[in-house]
Order: sequence, then C-alpha cells, then structure tokens
Amino acid sequence: MKTLDTIITYLFAIIYLVFALNYFLGFLPMPELEGDALQFMTLLGSTGYMTAVKFLELAVAFMLLLNIHRPLAWLLILPVSTNILMYDVFIVGLPTLGVLMMGLNVFMVYRLRKNYACILAK
Repeated sequence: MKTLDTIITYLFAIIYLVFALNYFLGFLPMPELEGDALQFMTLLGSTGYMTAVKFLELAVAFMLLLNIHRPLAWLLILPVSTNILMYDVFIVGLPTLGVLMMGLNVFMVYRLRKNYACILAK
C-alpha cells in the first residue's frame, strides 16, 4: 500500500504543479470557455482569487513532492479539489479531472486519518 500512496502522491502533485505553472506561464493550450464557465472564470480572474488558489496549488505540490508535512498538504488542498469537482459538475456539466482529483485527495486523507485524530477528538 505504501507504493500506491507514493504513486498517488506524486501523480496528484505533478497534476497540480503543471496546471498551477500553466496558469502563470501559459504553456498548455486551454479550451475556449463559453456561457457559465466563461462568466465564472472571468469573475474569479478579476478578483485575484485564482492567483491565490494557484499559489496554494504550487505550495501544496511542492510540499507533497518534497515530503514536507504531507498530511497537512492533503488537508490544505482538499477544498481546492472540492471546488474543481463542483465546477466540473455544476458549471461545465461534465465531471472529468475533478472526479480524479477529489477521489485521490479523499483516498489519501482517509489513508492518513490517524494523523488527523487530534483535530477530530472531542
């Protein structure tokens, strides 16, 4: 199971690293947005929200890749994974990458649940 955890961690981190760097450097072609997706992303882009999210994605990707407080990294990125899933489902109407990212994130939080016992204790 340790090997599976390692594969998931590096896959997850590389996906977030690539998409965060792409936000700043623009090296991947992005599909044209239209309708609700265009409005949503235009609003987020105009507020600086996406820049903050992308910096968080970069920080978490490096935390995972460099094995720096990995249990914390998995919790920090969970709301971002949730937001990607909800964007895919409710705005785009086609759950794709959000399902993968949320699934991997929830799986790893579950696998590391013993690390969160102190924050879940009564």
